[in-house]
Amino acid sequence: DVGFNGCKDIPTPHIDSIAGNGVRCTNGYVAYPVCGPSRAGFMTARYPQRFGFERNPQYQPQDPDMGLTREEKTIAELLRPAGYHSGIIGKWHLGAHIPTSHPMKRGFDEFYGHLGGGHVYFPEKLTIRRSQDAKGESESYRTWLMKNFESVPPRKYLTDDFSDEAVSFVERNRDWPFFLFLSYNAPHTPLEATEKYLNRFSDIQDPKRKTYAAMVSAVDDGVGRVLKEVRRHGLEEKTIICFLSDNGGPTSKNASRNNPLRGDKGDAWEGGFRVPFALQWKGRLPQGAVYQKPVSALDLGGTVVALSGAEVPEGKPLDGVNLIPYLTGENKGAPHEAIYLRQFDRNRFAVRQGNEKILIPWKGGKAKLYDLGKDLGESTDLADRFPDKVEHLNRLRIQWNRQLREPTFLGLLHLPNRKKKP
Repeated sequence: DVGFNGCKDIPTPHIDSIAGNGVRCTNGYVAYPVCGPSRAGFMTARYPQRFGFERNPQYQPQDPDMGLTREEKTIAELLRPAGYHSGIIGKWHLGAHIPTSHPMKRGFDEFYGHLGGGHVYFPEKLTIRRSQDAKGESESYRTWLMKNFESVPPRKYLTDDFSDEAVSFVERNRDWPFFLFLSYNAPHTPLEATEKYLNRFSDIQDPKRKTYAAMVSAVDDGVGRVLKEVRRHGLEEKTIICFLSDNGGPTSKNASRNNPLRGDKGDAWEGGFRVPFALQWKGRLPQGAVYQKPVSALDLGGTVVALSGAEVPEGKPLDGVNLIPYLTGENKGAPHEAIYLRQFDRNRFAVRQGNEKILIPWKGGKAKLYDLGKDLGESTDLADRFPDKVEHLNRLRIQWNRQLREPTFLGLLHLPNRKKKP
């Protein structure tokens, strides 16, 4: 649902400009098809299955183990010794235990946002002052925001508030190396938008799609403001700017569209974990280029760590790689031997190598094989025709799985009162 991916009814000129001024990656993946594990992968440049983060964490402010383990280092923790000032604005979702899991306990120098997996958007709905007073995920959506370690009263529509803070961050930190993770909550549910943005989409009749479009438009406005601030201070040649989503759209919930991909958020189909993905770096990356080999959100951390000269902890090699040589054409090879996904609670794996992808149950069941070069919608199972390819990809899966841990905490799916889908 962005213009550079072919969306027609929701203009996103500022987001599109990142692809226009840089490289659009047509095969960009995240490490997991739901928010928390996907972010854990991005934040560490390592597959989250390696350290047991394979579920959306429950909102439990008293539980130090409900979130990103201290055994792993975040990008911010790796960049700090290299002299970077790091900030996160928006959604965290890597643990709500403030003494150990707060972003400023994980390498960040600034935080403005919410600790949980989602949030309401209008100030008058924020009725719980302190994040640690929220009893569970539902209440966490209604907490005041946090400015570093302090609860602060709501100011305005959430997306605009985050954009204000991001512009301020760039202005305040323009004279030294910085890392900013601008993690908009939008267009995550609940679907809420101001009249300013809704009025842009009077031609959309579906009220859910209209509100969703308005929320995306608010994000695009914010991206435009941040890009303008970067240009105003002459930082474009010094700054890598990346845009991506943390998972595919939950189409039935928010009227997003993943077509022509099959599947939704939470799925091992392409629609679950293949996302919009673009980067710009003025003077270093080609403008308006298209890169078609598979890349991963893990590579963003791998790229900035490599370019900054930061040291990687011994025994914790990054799965993410430095993308710059690939995007410039200096390296003609593929960044990865394969793209992997394991969903422990759903008993399934996905492995992609080249254009070939298998979906295979962990225990029992039959593998499915697809040629994504000819069948982007994963409609034709080729497993019976090419058993040797299935066997090869399955061997890769087995080798990778030996390196992984089982989940280390219970997730949202394990809440006692959570309704199960029929």
